[in-house]
Amino acid sequence: MARLQPLTVRTGYFRIAKPYVKEVSANPFNQEALSRISEIMGKSYSGGKFAVTDADTERPVSVLASEGNEFSGFHQGAGELTISELLQVEPVKNSLILIDEIETSLHPRAQRRLIRDLANLCRERELQIILTTHSPYVLEELPPEARCYILTTSGKKMIVSGVSPEFAMTKMDDESHPECDLYVEDERAKILLREILMTQAPDIVSRVQIIAFGAASVGQSLGQMVKQKRFVRPTLVFLDGDQPVAEGTIPLPGSDAPERVVFDGLKSQKWALLPMRTGRDFSAIEDACARAMTIGDHHEWVSSAAKTLSLGGDVLWQTFCAAWSADCLSKLESDKIILPIMEALISKA
Repeated sequence: MARLQPLTVRTGYFRIAKPYVKEVSANPFNQEALSRISEIMGKSYSGGKFAVTDADTERPVSVLASEGNEFSGFHQGAGELTISELLQVEPVKNSLILIDEIETSLHPRAQRRLIRDLANLCRERELQIILTTHSPYVLEELPPEARCYILTTSGKKMIVSGVSPEFAMTKMDDESHPECDLYVEDERAKILLREILMTQAPDIVSRVQIIAFGAASVGQSLGQMVKQKRFVRPTLVFLDGDQPVAEGTIPLPGSDAPERVVFDGLKSQKWALLPMRTGRDFSAIEDACARAMTIGDHHEWVSSAAKTLSLGGDVLWQTFCAAWSADCLSKLESDKIILPIMEALISKA
């Protein structure tokens, strides 16, 4: 926890910050440490060390050199001091490392670079690092299986693994005030659900918040919480159609992944009004989509077609979902989505 404090307020360091205090010894950074701090901070450092003074041999001070200038921890930025002190620790193989509030004092770019640096260190030395954070930049650098959120509902705590950064940040931020929370697996499902609502029930779009939660297992856990009525406000959980039925959840239309459902539906409608919606020729759309649908991984279909048509992936997917919702979605399938949401909003009122 001491790393969260500047040197001037740490016990015993104030008396070191005097002009008559002299350096008596130093432990210089090796080239690897200098390279790491330079990469993390995005700034070239020509030297670095931890110096001990004649005022107190038990309290070393970080000293860095850059652009011909040498400056101590008393004059370093808070991020520089944090990183230099972190990198002085040389963990042995198979260590367990605990870091609280890892993003403190660090610029967003430095946060991302630090996580990448620590990930490399974990691979090289077979370390396990457990850290806490409130930063979306840190969360985005971690794979889903490395993210855990401690969810508190009805006075009980529950650890949810595999959450998305958006899910975690939504839970930590009170800025929005929707009447109902709608959880979906990912951004593709989020756009699809939003376009279904825009097409079938536009009046309720502004009253709900759609949140991507990440792994399907997270949705299953959230579904259990819905079933147990553990959420403070009305909440619905939607799983992709290719996922098995789970208690407390609602499947999105179709019995397959959203990409397959939307592409197949639009293909059966001969790509509907997509030329008008996208400004691209029918033949170009047909060829791009046919080529994309030959790819084994359906997650790549949108990016493949978008690249061929010189469109942004999210733009193309939003256009496809809007067209599919208007031209392919049956009233029966639409009601399975819209009615539970309206019931949830009524219960809130």
